[in-house]
Amino acid sequence: MKITVVGAGNVGATCANVIVQQGLASELVLLDIKEGVAEGKAMDIMQTATTLGFNTRVIGSTNDYSKTAGSGVVVITSGIPRKPGMSREDLIGTNAGIVKGVADNILKYSPDAIIVVISNPMDTMTYLAYKALGLPKNRVIGMGGILDSSRFKYYLSEALQRPATDVQGFVIGGHGDTTMIPLTRFATYQGIRISELLDAATLQKVAADTMVGGATLTKLLGTSAWYAPGASCGALVKAIVLDEKKIYPCCVALDGEYGQSDICLGVPVILGKDGWEKVVDYKLNAEEQAAFNKSAEAVRNMNNVLKEMKVI
Repeated sequence: MKITVVGAGNVGATCANVIVQQGLASELVLLDIKEGVAEGKAMDIMQTATTLGFNTRVIGSTNDYSKTAGSGVVVITSGIPRKPGMSREDLIGTNAGIVKGVADNILKYSPDAIIVVISNPMDTMTYLAYKALGLPKNRVIGMGGILDSSRFKYYLSEALQRPATDVQGFVIGGHGDTTMIPLTRFATYQGIRISELLDAATLQKVAADTMVGGATLTKLLGTSAWYAPGASCGALVKAIVLDEKKIYPCCVALDGEYGQSDICLGVPVILGKDGWEKVVDYKLNAEEQAAFNKSAEAVRNMNNVLKEMKVI
């Protein structure tokens, strides 16, 4: 398996590092527009091979897409990161042009690749990639729900004072501070509903903290987070490469599922070697479905900006 990561910033380099350490690729190409950055980070990663014991060949490239040829999975992290006070939506104008250019170039050299989009605003950038490339919908996946769910489980574990690895929880909807939906009703601790262990006020605070989890880190760091996004990307790529059939919440093109169409939005899907294989129906109640519909409306409004900009 050959894998390409476009964008050698904090998220892209971390994602590449996770993929390499897990032995998911025989060759990984790290590509960036800034001269020398991808080459330097690729060399830095390669110099950990003997220490960490991996055999993946990591290649850095400054904007030479020919080196990405034949990639089975391509991860797009390109774009400007968030700064304190910025929403993911603030990035749409700049990042739309970047993501479309990257996607077009990737397809020239890897027409059979599965595309994973991380660039923000992620739901709209995934929709852009899906519409612009004309690929089968199972081959375009947005990575947001896995990250949001990991933050949800972190906050649940903090409230419970129990290991996060013993907690199950999903976040669906848009990958935005006001559009994501932590499904507190489905959250469990070792098979026990967390609603039986935490009171309603605490659960509500956990959900609220989850929704602004990215913004909280941006305020502290002065830029977007990278360790958790990189790890979440690695989990998604692993599920594809190893055909794991795992259920993860991902941003995918909907065609009537969860009552929505002509939109890319976060829902639970089964992941395997062909990308996402099936949307899993969690049977939302009326309140959850209303929140999902509201999330879809907000994302659709952002998508309309792409049409106004004549990007799609």
